[in-house]
Amino acid sequence: MTIIGIILIVAGILMFVFKGFNFTQKKKLIDLGPLEINKQEKKSVGWPFYAGGIALAAGVILLVADKKKS
Repeated sequence: MTIIGIILIVAGILMFVFKGFNFTQKKKLIDLGPLEINKQEKKSVGWPFYAGGIALAAGVILLVADKKKS
């Protein structure tokens, strides 16, 4: 449980620092033998501010519960 708690704390902190990430997806539109037409789409993935807080709180709760159990 300690490792999961630490992972959740780190993930929660990273979610506060980075609000999301962007990536480019390549789609093939037409493929006619030697002729190929592709399209690149920029996409973004974001998460709400409170999700980092929930992950951070869950990690702290797991660490505290593991300390009391020992």
